[in-house]
Amino acid sequence: MGSFRLTKMSLRNLGRKPATRPYPQQPARYTPRTKGHIVNNIELCILCSICQKRCPATALTVNKAQGTWTINPFSCVQCGTCVRVCPKKSLRMQPEYTAAAAQMHDCTLVKPEPALDGERSLGSERPQRSERLPGSERPQRKPRPERPSRIGC
Repeated sequence: MGSFRLTKMSLRNLGRKPATRPYPQQPARYTPRTKGHIVNNIELCILCSICQKRCPATALTVNKAQGTWTINPFSCVQCGTCVRVCPKKSLRMQPEYTAAAAQMHDCTLVKPEPALDGERSLGSERPQRSERLPGSERPQRKPRPERPSRIGC
C-alpha cells in the first residue's frame, strides 16, 4: 500500500514546477523584515558608543579617541538593538546576509576628519538676517551630492 502512495506522489510531482529556485542564476528575494547585517554610515556617526553599551553580544567596539567603529560580524546576532538606540540613525539593517568568509575578521570603519583648510564654516561668510537688504533674494544652496546606498563592510 505504501509503494502505491509513493508512486502516485512521484508521478504527480513530475508534471509540476520545481519547489526550489536555481540560486546562482536566480538570486534570492529578501522580505523587508529580513535581518541580514548591520551597516554604519560613518559620516553620520558621532561615536557616542550607545550602540556598544546596548549590544547584547558585545559585537561592537567604538573608540572615540581614534575615531573608529568596529563590528565583529561573527559575534553579531542581528537583534537590531543598536539600530534602534542610535541617536543619529547612522546604523541600519541591510537585508542581505553577510558574505561567507574563510577566516573570521572584524570590520573597522574610520571616521573621516573634517577638512579645516579650504572649507568655510557655516556662519563665517553668511550675512545675518538684519544685514540683508529688503527685496534681496536668499542665496541658492548647492545641491547635496548623493550618498552611496551602502556604507560599511
